[in-house]
Amino acid sequence: MDKNLNVTLQHPKDQISLVIARIYGRGLTTTSGGNISVIDEEKNIWITPSGIDKGSLTPKDIICIKQDGTVIGLHKPSSEFPFHKAIYESRPDITAIIHAHPPALVSYSIVRKIPDTNIISQAHQVCGHVGYAEYELPGSEALGEKIGNEFKKGFFSVIMENHGTVVGGTDLSDAFQRFETLEFCARTGIYGSQLGKLNILTDKVIDDFNLQIPKPLPEMDTTSYPSDEREKRFEILKIVKRACQHGLMISSYGTVSTRWRGNDFLITPTGISRWDLQLDDIVQIKDGKREAGKNPSRTTYLHQQIYNAHPEINSIVLTQSPYLMSFAVTGVEINVRTIPESWIFLKDIHQLEFGFQFKNNGEIPKWVSKEIPALLIKNECVLVVGDHLLQTFDYLEVAEFSAKSLVMSSSIGQMYPINDEQTEELRKAFLE
Repeated sequence: MDKNLNVTLQHPKDQISLVIARIYGRGLTTTSGGNISVIDEEKNIWITPSGIDKGSLTPKDIICIKQDGTVIGLHKPSSEFPFHKAIYESRPDITAIIHAHPPALVSYSIVRKIPDTNIISQAHQVCGHVGYAEYELPGSEALGEKIGNEFKKGFFSVIMENHGTVVGGTDLSDAFQRFETLEFCARTGIYGSQLGKLNILTDKVIDDFNLQIPKPLPEMDTTSYPSDEREKRFEILKIVKRACQHGLMISSYGTVSTRWRGNDFLITPTGISRWDLQLDDIVQIKDGKREAGKNPSRTTYLHQQIYNAHPEINSIVLTQSPYLMSFAVTGVEINVRTIPESWIFLKDIHQLEFGFQFKNNGEIPKWVSKEIPALLIKNECVLVVGDHLLQTFDYLEVAEFSAKSLVMSSSIGQMYPINDEQTEELRKAFLE
């Protein structure tokens, strides 16, 4: 778990060392690969060093390049400094840059394709459309010019031909969310392509979807925080951090809630990176109102509907995990009769059409229950419910592992599910 608080409140050296540790820890770059920079108010560029282990960088290793070209630091600056400088010169709105070689995005770069972010509505919102820079020698001014020209077109994310990717952001948290989301989108697209044809949403469909999201709940006049409420905040925070660390949630998407008293509950906020979530960010929902001064998840209405309809459900997770989402972006049926545990926990995972919750207002609670705790909404998310948060997280893990096994098995042979006789035997042994 990160010891630091909000990334953007720290000195650029601390920001960079924290985020490069996240990227390396998530397996999204190698010991020697990738670089991060931040430009400050005085136009000094802070950047990772060249040739130093990305798995053990500390703030003292970060280099500062002053506006006049003076280099301050213990090491040489990254050899890719020229394209960082070119991006900042072409886009004054960008103050942070991440470049790395995450496997899925490198896959796109070496087949010279661009991942289509319209396979997932949230990916489109976070990343937009993606640019493409043709190959030039790493570290060269020519590479900087080509990348800078792509950013001049308005892109925040660019695929570098036979190289990797580079993304920019209004701050480093924004850049990291875009970087992580783009790699997630690329992985989902690759896994989905192993299953069937990807369903690509149009910009208009995504825009229309966003227009239907309900307005925020009214604010409470006063809010109390008894000990049982504070305890549930800790539970939510632990699950969110764990989900991020295990690749079951990304910084730009994921909602966790837990019932508190009656149909009142606590829920994660919108607009805050899941990696940076703190106890005070979690929002109390009571009597149909939200804690004053906070913005709960845009799916709060959906959580409320489920809690109202199912007194036996006490926690909910909405997230995007790559293998489950590979089924959601193709519409291919996910058969969890893979191993006994998967079927016992999940039974069946239904898929609902994109935007189902708006076209069929109040209907989603009919598709989940204590007995059937998981469902997919196409091109959007996986939804899992349970009696308590750890159980709900366990169901999510089992569902993602099952989906991963199905995707991996698709390349080695036909999948043979547990048959009806065997599932009936499981039902009698474990569910009656």
